Parts: sequence; C-alpha cells; structure tokens
Amino acid sequence: MPTTLYTTTATSTGEGRAGGRATTDDGLLDVTLAIPASMGGPGGATNPEQLFTAGWASCFHSALKMIAAQRKVPVTGSTVSAEVSLVKDAEALALTAGLHVHIGGGIDQQTAETLVAAAHDVCPYSVATRGNVPVTLTTSVS
Repeated sequence: MPTTLYTTTATSTGEGRAGGRATTDDGLLDVTLAIPASMGGPGGATNPEQLFTAGWASCFHSALKMIAAQRKVPVTGSTVSAEVSLVKDAEALALTAGLHVHIGGGIDQQTAETLVAAAHDVCPYSVATRGNVPVTLTTSVS
C-alpha cells in the first residue's frame, strides 16, 4: 500500500478562471485568476495553466536532480521549462505539453537524454498525465 508523503488542498472561489481566486490551505498561495488576453479575457492575473506549468516544471526538475544523484552524474546549471497549451478540438478542451530541459556541466547529449527520460518516468506530474496529455521532451546540453 502506498504511503502518503504530503497532502495539500487548494480551493477555487468566485468565477473560477474568470476573476476567481485560488488559495491553498496553508495560505502560501493566494492568487486572483483571469482569462488570458490571448483568449479574449482581461489578462493581468495568473490562470490555471500557468499554475499547472509552474508545478510541473518544478517537480520535473526535482525528479531530474534525484535521478542524476542516484546515478552519480553531476548535473549543474540545469533548467526545466514546461510549456502547456490549452487546445480545442470539435469535442472538448485539452492540454498539450512540452518539457524543455537544459543541463550544463559538460555532460554529453546521450547521457542528458537518458536522465530526462528517467525523470519523465518518475515525475508525479508526468506519471499523472501519461496517456492523457501529449508531451514532447527536448533536451539540450552545454
């Protein structure tokens, strides 16, 4: 049976993405939401896709660091940028994603790609979206 390591609660009030608020149970996150200007809204506030994207990038970066440490591969100067798009087809709204990983420190491209693939296997966001959200992985090194 899995062991719960952490649980958090976030609550959305008001009009959801159209001027509502999202808060966490500990009060550390308290944001006003707005529909992006590119979607015809007023912009000027965050939106659910940005929150999801920030969480995924951070979680994936942690997974990358964990995998690298387990394999004793020095990873320096690493960054993870997540890009999430809200797309619409004839039936529904959906998400697509890209994870763009850069690893410094002079490791070779193949090693970097192996680390990124392993991180994608264990990152909870990647696991949760697998089979539901198309994801493109891009890896670069320097």
